[in-house]
Amino acid sequence: MAMLEVKDLEVFYGVIQAIKGVSFEVNEGEIIALIGANGAGKTTILHTITGLITPKKGHVIFEGQDITKTPAHKIVKMGMAHVPEGRRVFSQLTVYQNLKMGAYTRSDKNEIEESLGKVYKRFPRLEERKNQVAGTLSGGEQQMLAMGRALMSNPRIIVMDEPSMGLSPILVNEIFDIIQSVSASGTTVLLVEQNAKKALGIADRAYVLETGKIVQEGRATDLMDDESIKKAYLGE
Repeated sequence: MAMLEVKDLEVFYGVIQAIKGVSFEVNEGEIIALIGANGAGKTTILHTITGLITPKKGHVIFEGQDITKTPAHKIVKMGMAHVPEGRRVFSQLTVYQNLKMGAYTRSDKNEIEESLGKVYKRFPRLEERKNQVAGTLSGGEQQMLAMGRALMSNPRIIVMDEPSMGLSPILVNEIFDIIQSVSASGTTVLLVEQNAKKALGIADRAYVLETGKIVQEGRATDLMDDESIKKAYLGE
């Protein structure tokens, strides 16, 4: 059984249909990439999976349980974390306070401290800046903070929306290295990413979204070699 199953999802904004019968699955331990142009519906799918939008039709199944109409905070508690597009850190709070906010669904203080230690080990810069106000961090540091905050909920699966957006090439490489290390430590990853080349470079499998529909799917290495994908998304 897949860890996450999305079945026949339909989402509307008023009369406009944004998602048109999308189905896909994510198996435990995989990195799955969802790629497509701006406006294809990638973020809408993530918002629906994580409980921020209720679909008109279809189902989201997480570890065998239908979570289609489950509130977002309960989905976090079940083991799914969301790193939103545009980072969305609490700009007036310190780095440390932001990270503690990520653990708001947890009650065991020792386990929270253990998670904090792991986050600082993975992101040494966050420990260096733990007392700094998050709004004064660089874009790359804010992205690390958004990822660290999500990891503080101790998720089984982490859903990331455009983690490389607006970052320099060096920082993009660093963020993708971190995503791979998060995956290697046992957390399943669903990745929405504009940089299709980088996403396919680390993913196991990928789905290609166009105007609210999945038009192609397969092993990431196969999609990298596909001429139509190269032309449309890889700039080749």
